[in-house]
Amino acid sequence: MQTQIFTDAAAFDTLASEWDDLFDRATPPFFVNRRYQKIWWQHLGQGDLLLIAVRDDDGRLVGLAPLYAHQNDSGQRQLSFVGCVDVSDYLDILADPAHIEAVHQALLDCLADIEWKALTLCSLPHQSLTHTKLADAAQARGWQTTVDEQDVCPVITLAENWDDYLAGINKKQRHEIRRKMRKIEREAETEWYAVESETEVVAAMADFIDLHQKSTADKEDFWNDDMAAFFKAIAVEAARAGWLKLYFIRVNGVNAAAMLCFDFNNEFLLYNSGYDPAQFAELSPGNVLTSYTIQHAISLGRTRYDFLRGDEVYKFRFGAEPEPVFDLAMHRPAQGS
Repeated sequence: MQTQIFTDAAAFDTLASEWDDLFDRATPPFFVNRRYQKIWWQHLGQGDLLLIAVRDDDGRLVGLAPLYAHQNDSGQRQLSFVGCVDVSDYLDILADPAHIEAVHQALLDCLADIEWKALTLCSLPHQSLTHTKLADAAQARGWQTTVDEQDVCPVITLAENWDDYLAGINKKQRHEIRRKMRKIEREAETEWYAVESETEVVAAMADFIDLHQKSTADKEDFWNDDMAAFFKAIAVEAARAGWLKLYFIRVNGVNAAAMLCFDFNNEFLLYNSGYDPAQFAELSPGNVLTSYTIQHAISLGRTRYDFLRGDEVYKFRFGAEPEPVFDLAMHRPAQGS
């Protein structure tokens, strides 16, 4: 195995076809796709980029660790995933399934030769081999590793149709879903729609950001210029790739709630949402829109509906089950010890 470190952002384009091919073979989380990673780095990245590529003896890309180096709160040089942590719900190393052990060893060899004091691989899905096999390989070298559960992602395994989905959840919650849908449809002029095209998404994202800001007071500080630019760019790119589902529910002609989703690899990812609590709160437009999006995912034949990180109660009322997300921290012993 051979390793190469790319430190220039041009590598996102240089490696484009190889990255995309490895991504398809490795089937990692959405947030490790090259387009997302490039946009995150452009708008939110700081520090020194370190894309570690692993190739087999024939030169084929079989592993990729998208990392960057930065100074942590203790003043140490730390390595973290590109995308870590606030707006990327899952992250991981890309590894060809046929070469996982070799990729892990090559990656650790490379990490042993570069300068860093701490390494944190955040937001690893529960099924990832990074917080198990890579951690074991690091421990075998005498490195210290710590695996912590960072959060959970509530996930619905979707039924084949809406009625079967409702039949599979708690009776009380099934009644509430139906009651709220009937109420809003009876008491207001209601429509929901999804923005999917690149030509419409820019204007729609302005409406989405407005609703997100209105949701709670603490979300107002979220939207600095860099964050707004990131969200707009990722929405445009997702639309271009055919992954975007930007949902709105309109009540009496007014946008009352919105949900930004990615339709990717046969599953729906609920990335973010917003609503205006000053209008139509008694009609629960956010909850109703969630019901419509689950219906839509089922109608499209999707198998999973992932609410992504956070254990908010409403997610479990829709029948979601928690799946843990892990952080892996590594420390090397001091030289000479």
